[in-house]
Amino acid sequence: MRSSLVVLASEHGPEQAGELMPIGYGIIAIVVLLALLVVTFAFRNVGTRYRDR
Repeated sequence: MRSSLVVLASEHGPEQAGELMPIGYGIIAIVVLLALLVVTFAFRNVGTRYRDR
């Protein structure tokens, strides 16, 4: 079992071990921040919507 894991690790190398490129982290960060912006605008003026009634 151990030898098969060593062979598997040597075939793929450290660069293909599931790591993201730096641009990947940037894209994920922008998507998360845009999602938070959408949530913020969804709840905009909810507290004052029925204040006048």
